[in-house]
Amino acid sequence: MPLTLPVDSAANELLRRSPLALLVGMVLDQQVPLEWAFSAPYELVKRLGHEPDAHELAAYDPDELVKVFTGPPALHRFPKAMAARVQDACRLVVAKYDGDVAGVWTGARDGKELLKRIGELPGFGRQKAQIMVALLGKQYGVQPKGWREAAGEFGAARTYKSVADIVDGDSLAKVRTYKQQLKAAAKAG
Repeated sequence: MPLTLPVDSAANELLRRSPLALLVGMVLDQQVPLEWAFSAPYELVKRLGHEPDAHELAAYDPDELVKVFTGPPALHRFPKAMAARVQDACRLVVAKYDGDVAGVWTGARDGKELLKRIGELPGFGRQKAQIMVALLGKQYGVQPKGWREAAGEFGAARTYKSVADIVDGDSLAKVRTYKQQLKAAAKAG
């Protein structure tokens, strides 16, 4: 069973079945706890009263989308910037993949192309793109040739370095310990 995060069961179910929800969660997964980032797609659905698609979010009035993201409660610590980033990601998906979010990854010939496609999305630097490649490979079965190599340090099995490795409370604790060690090392160095 892919992606069991410490979020509401309905939020997990949405993340399992909706490529757009997964993409939104990954876009928002910065500068906030992962619970906040990956709960936000479900909260977005509740606020809109339906599951949007990439076409709808791409065409949404930007000021109105900011209001949706602002809440209360806000869907992110920086709701205005993240509403714009989600909208920009959806616009790219509409322009390059005809609105098919899963098309970003299902059409990739190999891991290198998968990493390139994900890295083109707004808000996805190299590390975040590698984490997304690892998440897709480890938990969603998206495993084109070379995906582990493209995912870099996040591609190895049981690394416990990112959301790609979270399947239960124990793995979540290991990922949090790793991230705390990184922060401590950065602070010390």
